[in-house]
This record gives sequence, structure tokens and C-alpha cells, in this order.
Amino acid sequence: MTDRSPTTRRRFLRAAGTAAVAGTAGCTGWRDSDGSQSTTIAILAAGSLQNALANGLRPAVDVPVEIEAHGSATVARMIDEGQRDPDIVSVADVALFEAPLSPSWHSVFTSNAVVVAYNPDTAGGERLAEAGSERWYEPMVEGDVAIGRTDPDQDPLGYRTRFALELASRYYDGAPNLVDRILERDQVYPETSLLSQFEAGSIDAAFAYRNMAVERDYEYVELPDQVNLSNPAYAEDWYSEASYTLPSGQTIQGGVISYASTIRHVSDAAVSVFDVHTTGQYLEDHGFLLRDQLPAYSGAVPQRVRAATNHSTEHNSRLGGPADAVSSSVSDITVLV
Repeated sequence: MTDRSPTTRRRFLRAAGTAAVAGTAGCTGWRDSDGSQSTTIAILAAGSLQNALANGLRPAVDVPVEIEAHGSATVARMIDEGQRDPDIVSVADVALFEAPLSPSWHSVFTSNAVVVAYNPDTAGGERLAEAGSERWYEPMVEGDVAIGRTDPDQDPLGYRTRFALELASRYYDGAPNLVDRILERDQVYPETSLLSQFEAGSIDAAFAYRNMAVERDYEYVELPDQVNLSNPAYAEDWYSEASYTLPSGQTIQGGVISYASTIRHVSDAAVSVFDVHTTGQYLEDHGFLLRDQLPAYSGAVPQRVRAATNHSTEHNSRLGGPADAVSSSVSDITVLV
């Protein structure tokens, strides 16, 4: 095991707010190529994208946008069962585009990392801070920390929490069976309200995505690459060893965290929003990870979608935007994301 000094980080990105789930913004005069007035573009998305979409994407587009966010497994189920029919759907695990959803194409556009966010003003949070990145699990095992997490049957963060604990049991000496020793049913909260439990005083710490902690300016413990599901170098030898079976019977294998999106109803307005959604600088600003190879496409991508996003990627690269920012952010994120 690599020797690492205990570290925590604090980011100073203040989000303008986290509660906006639906609404419109921008120019209402957008028209499609056939001259028809565009309707509001509806996005159904993973809960961890909610704040970034509401406060990063929405101000960056000149098309009215409506945002609804849930755990990704719930998002997939709502569409599969006909409860929702959004223009754009974005999930926190590309595996959900294999089943139950099977779009003809999709884009993998960003990544993330599992971290342990904590409240430094509580006794349990103090214990986590003292334990650091090498011993964070010890106060959890000892029952000294009130923990929050999400439901693995409802969203990928829930089963990725289990993956991280399984991998931590392999990575750390003397830390067997962390899933059984740490996780309890009463720790489960909806993804969209998980970190608000800090303000309510219900929990000392939460297994969260890095972006969730960054955009809310919460303290968090960095987990090693072998544990945090962020580094492609560990995808086969480490991450794939963990798995979880959803109630549907689908078994999810551990892998690098990959967010994916597709347009269900293609229009000029939807393509315009999708372009910014999958290539915009707002993603990095909100704590997501951008890589040189992203966005990456799969399936029969409509030509106008590929043309729009390719143009944005090339433009950002020339301006030193997301494509160039990857190299500078990777050194900052290699242990973290």
C-alpha cells in the first residue's frame, strides 16, 4: 500500500443555490431551422448534476430549460415506465444506457470521484478530519461518526459507495468487510438532499461525489485512486472486482465514474442545449472532471449533434478552455478524482 499523508481540501466555489429543480431562463425568441418557435427543453438528470445544470448550464444557454433531477436509476426507471419523456436525459452511470434504457446513441461527457464529505464543526467530523485519507474508515467502524449515503437501488452514488468500501477493504491493511461493518439502512437519504443533512445536523459525514462537496464548499477527505473510482488505470485490476445487483436483476460492475447523456427528441434548440451541457466549462467549475478523450460517443450519433459538439470542443481547445484545462487539472485531481 502506498504511504499517503492524511489530507483534506476545501474549495471556495460558492453555488448560487441548490434548490432550483425547474424553471426557464434565457432568450425566448429561439427558433428552430424550420422557423417554428422552440418549446422549453426538458432535461431529466442525475441528482448530482442538479446544481451544475441549474446554476451553470442554464445561464449559459439562450434556450428555455426545465430541469428535473433524481437518482439515476430512478431517472432511467421513470423513462422506461413512461412517467417522463424529456428532450435530454443525463445519467451518472453509462451502464444505465445499456439497461433499462437503450438509446441509439449517447455521449460520455464527464467523470467524478467518490469522497467523504464531513462537517468539521461536529465531534464526528473532527474525528474524520484527524483520521485523514489513511484512516478515515476507523471512526466509522467504531461508530463515532453519523454517516449519510444514498440508496444503491435508486442511484449510482449508492452502489458506488459500496464499491468504494469494498475496494478500501482490499487497499488498506487491517480493514476487512467495511461494507458490513459500516453501512446501515438508517443512513440512507435521497441524493438531491444528502448534503443538506449537514445543515439539519442529522449527520457528521456523507459518501458523496467530489462535485457535490466542491460546489457547496464542504470539507472532504480525499480517497486513493484505487478506491475513488476515478482513475482509468485501475478500471480492470481494481474497480471491476466490485459489483452490485439492482432489484431489476441487472448487475453493475465497478468501473470509472462516467456520466452519459443523449437527446431523445432532436431539435435545433435541443442540440444547442446538449452542446453546452456536454462540453461546457461549467462542468469543471462545479467540480466535475474533464478529460482529453471526452466527450466520447457511442452509437448512431446524429450528424448535427456531432458537428455542434466537435466545433465547441475545438473552439475551447484553441481558447485554452476545457480541453487544455484537463492537463492542468489532472495534477490537481490525480489522487482525488
